[in-house]
Amino acid sequence: MAKARLKIIPLGGLGEIGRNMMALEYGEDIVVIDAGLMFPEEEMLGVDLVIPDITYLKENHERVRAILITHGHEDHVGALPYILPQLDVPVYGSPLVHGLISVKLREHRLLKNVRLNMVRPGDVLQIGCFRAEFFRVCHSIPDSFGIALHTPIGTVVHTGDFKLDHTPVDGKTMDLHRLAELGDKGVLLLMSDSTYVERPGYTPSEQVVGQSLDRIMGDAKGRVVVASFASLISRIQQVVDAAEKHGRRMFIMGRSMLDNAQMAIEMGYLTVPSGLGTPDELKHLPPERIAVMTTGSQGEPTSALSRMANRDHRFLEVIAGDTVVISASPIPGNVGLINRTIDALFQQGANVLYQGIADVHVHGHGAQEELKLMLRLVRPRFFVPVHGEYRHLVLHARLAHSLGIPEENTFVLQNGDVLEVTTYRAKKAGQVSSDYIYVDGLGDIGQVVLRDRQHLAQDGILLVVVAVDKDTGKVIGEPDVISRGFVDVSVSEQLMTDIRTQVVNAIDHGKAHTTEWGYINPKIKETVAKYVYKETRRRPMILPVAVEV
Repeated sequence: MAKARLKIIPLGGLGEIGRNMMALEYGEDIVVIDAGLMFPEEEMLGVDLVIPDITYLKENHERVRAILITHGHEDHVGALPYILPQLDVPVYGSPLVHGLISVKLREHRLLKNVRLNMVRPGDVLQIGCFRAEFFRVCHSIPDSFGIALHTPIGTVVHTGDFKLDHTPVDGKTMDLHRLAELGDKGVLLLMSDSTYVERPGYTPSEQVVGQSLDRIMGDAKGRVVVASFASLISRIQQVVDAAEKHGRRMFIMGRSMLDNAQMAIEMGYLTVPSGLGTPDELKHLPPERIAVMTTGSQGEPTSALSRMANRDHRFLEVIAGDTVVISASPIPGNVGLINRTIDALFQQGANVLYQGIADVHVHGHGAQEELKLMLRLVRPRFFVPVHGEYRHLVLHARLAHSLGIPEENTFVLQNGDVLEVTTYRAKKAGQVSSDYIYVDGLGDIGQVVLRDRQHLAQDGILLVVVAVDKDTGKVIGEPDVISRGFVDVSVSEQLMTDIRTQVVNAIDHGKAHTTEWGYINPKIKETVAKYVYKETRRRPMILPVAVEV
């Protein structure tokens, strides 16, 4: 009987920013690390979210033992409401992760059906043949973990998102001592965050942002509005601290951020000495006594900040004299939306501060020297860079080579690759399904729907309605041609008339003498498509509707 091999199977998060999900398999056991979402790119029309493809996990659902969560950001937990109804497995995460996921699952009415479990730094769980050990790392959100999975053939370390911060907001630093211990005992494989590998040196501490927010709150003559991610609890605390120091009443706008903040207050992760203000209080306070934390740092059209910028928010409109701080990095694909929001804020007379012109945000990911330190501490036999676009993974692999890890022991994987690992050898061994799963509203849509949307956006649609005699198969009356997004009918009357003529001739002179729908509808579509392309060099979507009379 062949000896079992450890399989490393990335289902998302490689070659992209977001959608983080990694499966590890040994024998009859599979453990999953993270289940994140990705925000849609511009060409993903009408798509709200993109999540990992869990086809492989569903096909092997009886062997999936647990989902382990490194931290509470959307790119690591955001897919859970869509995945857990399909995979009935326990989820393990820190107390803050437990709280953030609970808020999310309650919104989706799934909380009662999910097995959520809390773990703390240093906890070790036996999950099938794996022993999962959680250790503290620093990131831009409290309670962030790396995970050491002790397998039958050796230890695998997954760093999660991390940076080296000696002055984090919550005062809890990274457990470098435990990482060194793991390295001394021997680590089979390291999977390490690659997001910020292009930057030399070290990532600045979160303290830099706290100092900037303190200055901004003190200098601003009017209201201060700070936009960031809803799950960025540490940033909310920094805004609260600065507001309290300068005598400003703290308000939070945006349902998701308010829900997360209330949960964090209840669990002790967020301290607001004066409490949060209510919308009614905004009307009665002078501008210099108001501080607002809001969602919308990515320029989302329906977010609280965008509504403020467009004077469409129920409680707050941005006016001249306000200071607006965008305290977040642009997610790829959102740059245009963010720039439009910033322009709208400037047009309203606000003073807008954002990354590039002020120290209002620092990354939560380690730069080159921090990545080198991780490699030196852990000293793995094999190395797999994770969490980043493809160039990040390649550059991180080169960084590992420079520190003495052999090139043949470093693997730049893509989503769906299967890496088989034994004690002394590793190799790529096939692929599993790892397509994008598009979420629109509460359900997922496929590639076909997205292609249809792209088609409609490029060339529009022609709806051709034809009444056909059920006995003879001849056209009755004149076909109706409806154009949306193709041509302006009022200035293209001759084209519409010609299309009607083409349809009548095609059906009446065709082979059908009864209503053979298998012939009539395709014939209409083919005839109209050929004629329209010949006349306009465009290919609108054509929907034939033949009605039997």
